[in-house]
Amino acid sequence: MGAAAQSFPPEDKRPLKVFFQDEGRFGRICEPTACWVAKGFRPIVKAQFVREYTHVFSAACPNDGQTFSMILPYADTEGMKIFLEGFSKQLKDYRVVMVMDGAAWHKSQALAKFDNIAIVHLPSYSPELNPVEHIWEHIREKYLKNFFWLSMNKLEEKLELILQEIYNSTEVIQNLIGFQWAII
Repeated sequence: MGAAAQSFPPEDKRPLKVFFQDEGRFGRICEPTACWVAKGFRPIVKAQFVREYTHVFSAACPNDGQTFSMILPYADTEGMKIFLEGFSKQLKDYRVVMVMDGAAWHKSQALAKFDNIAIVHLPSYSPELNPVEHIWEHIREKYLKNFFWLSMNKLEEKLELILQEIYNSTEVIQNLIGFQWAII
């Protein structure tokens, strides 16, 4: 990360932040999961296997818990372009080192370069090094367990509410992703 931080021009005095970025896939497939109910009752949970998905692109800063997210239909180069453009505008007052995995759309030559973003790629096959993976676990366990979605619109509406709550919960994000090695 040090080389990425030094890649900014020396005259650029904006504060430096480190963000970790990842995409999570969410869909209408519902697999029943264990849950608590009153003694003597059996939980009734609907299940469906509709193979429709949407993707959440998110970046989070372990230092202060700030997040930036977008719901996009596909995890591809076009989606990454949209995400990086929005992210760059939102954090225009900062120099950002963005750490992400080596997905093809993260390394595409078609991606624009931004004066406030330096990208660092994690080693291959190492999702455990990306703390944003814990945000996906948190969303699935706390908000989406045993839910049944009648349409993609309903799922995306729920994801919007969840992401807004997460955006406002910087302390929760810091607890989820604030590993000692990730904090600068």
